[in-house]
Amino acid sequence: MSVWAVLAAAGSGERLGADRPKAFVRLGEQPLLAESLARLDASDWVDAIVVAAPPGWEEPAILLAEELGCGKVSACVTGGATRADSVRLGVAEVPADAAVVLVHDAARPLLDDAVVERVVTALGDGWDGAVPTLPIPDTVKRVDGEQVMETLRRDELRVVQTPQAFVADILRKALSGSDWTDCSAAVEAAGGRVRIVDGDPRLVKVTDAADLDRVTALL
Repeated sequence: MSVWAVLAAAGSGERLGADRPKAFVRLGEQPLLAESLARLDASDWVDAIVVAAPPGWEEPAILLAEELGCGKVSACVTGGATRADSVRLGVAEVPADAAVVLVHDAARPLLDDAVVERVVTALGDGWDGAVPTLPIPDTVKRVDGEQVMETLRRDELRVVQTPQAFVADILRKALSGSDWTDCSAAVEAAGGRVRIVDGDPRLVKVTDAADLDRVTALL
């Protein structure tokens, strides 16, 4: 079973206030992209990697992969205007005979290989997709303006992370629809069955400078 990873790394990073795309903001001694790229390359569950890089940063992404010795990087494509576009462009580089596509965000650099294992092996039980999740510790309200409309049951809610794994053919068909917040939403909308697995609290998504500091402290 061949597993291809699509690494979405084309985000602008405007909220970081940096002078470069998010994937190339420094995390320790390396660009943010380096951490998740190296971890995917080292995973026994991943056979090949496609990187969706920021426009104009394709060559630096390729050079970084070479510097890290990431031999599984098969292609580097120019990312799109949205994350959904970037994922579509990345998946288009995955060969037709691939069995599984694993989609991960470079903005979640602290990727533990156990999470990769959990989402990939879940597909062996007949699921179309699998996503890592965390429980929500706080009470959640649905509101309309300033008015509370409903208190939601926490046991029915999860915070969703990446990487997310999918049967390749099912994901390809699902991506032809409208934009979505994550790949599992596209597969769900197409009628696919998506399983949840345990996520990892360390899989922090870097959105602003405080997130970057938090991830740096966890390295």
